[in-house]
Amino acid sequence: MRQASIFLVEDEALIRMMLVEMVEELGHEVIAEAGNVDEARSLAEIEQYDLAILDVNLHGMNVEPVAEVIAARDLPLFFLSGYGSGGIPDQFKGAPVLSKPCELEALKRTIDAVLSNG
Repeated sequence: MRQASIFLVEDEALIRMMLVEMVEELGHEVIAEAGNVDEARSLAEIEQYDLAILDVNLHGMNVEPVAEVIAARDLPLFFLSGYGSGGIPDQFKGAPVLSKPCELEALKRTIDAVLSNG
């Protein structure tokens, strides 16, 4: 799989740092990071990325407004959740969901699958 530019949205700083390391270990580049809905929505509109990885719950707010921006740009995404598929916005129910915490191999499989379908 080719190197992809990744937009990462995760509200827990330590988890976000761990995910950045994992993404880079897989040979991809995190080009933008956000920890809240407002910052994420803004970056989702302006950054150039191949794939977005979105935590579902950002400090108690659903990531749906960010996912909508990404979908409007016709860019692929998948969700991270500590709650399984609960909380996934209705219009994104078919999108892949990776459970947190995730293993490197599961992250690789999900990134590869979403990029090959996108």
